[in-house]
Amino acid sequence: MTVAGQVKQTLASLKGAKATLDIFASFEKTEAKQVFERNTERIGKVINELEKRLQALEFEEPQYKGF
Repeated sequence: MTVAGQVKQTLASLKGAKATLDIFASFEKTEAKQVFERNTERIGKVINELEKRLQALEFEEPQYKGF
């Protein structure tokens, strides 16, 4: 598996984890909700950074684009 493929797989996993945290945050009414929301924001920042890195990889190596 290429580096770009691994980054895309990691992004998909992180987006799934973020969605799960969003669901948990919607059900909680206590301080746990704040923890879920805070971690959702953190994962969102990591996702944004990885998406930027993926764009750079695809720009540098166009053959990986779209895989």
